Amino acid sequence: MKHILFVCHGNICRSPMAEFIMKDLVDRAGLAAQFAISSAAATTEEIGHDMYPPAKRKLREKGVPFTARAARLITAADYAASDVIVAMDRENLRRLSRLLGPDRDGKIHLAMEYAGEHREVSDPWYTGDFEQTYQDLLRACTGLLAYCTGRPIP
Repeated sequence: MKHILFVCHGNICRSPMAEFIMKDLVDRAGLAAQFAISSAAATTEEIGHDMYPPAKRKLREKGVPFTARAARLITAADYAASDVIVAMDRENLRRLSRLLGPDRDGKIHLAMEYAGEHREVSDPWYTGDFEQTYQDLLRACTGLLAYCTGRPIP
């Protein structure tokens, strides 16, 4: 089983959106039994909060199923259990380094690397543009799924 963990600042916008987009892609590909997908925060600011309502609205609009959840902080145990840890931006990478130490196993990557782009996922907390964030995450998750399965995803 492939364990994927998405990480953003507070675990209320980008990382839970990525979690549910990826779960939907995996389910549609008939591969749900082969993946464990979750998300976590790089800070304690939003611990215990559910996904931000505009993020829920965007997923609902796109037909992506989701469930209630509570933001949580990434732990060393998450690092050990994960095959891939996907950060949304460079600040997340810096915080992960402080929380977890060096990425000795090469598990941590920026999300947009899986879309063939060297940039950060648009942060809707600041932009208010949940459509752009959704599009970024869809491209990143589609690329990640192709990477994990070794085959292109239609």
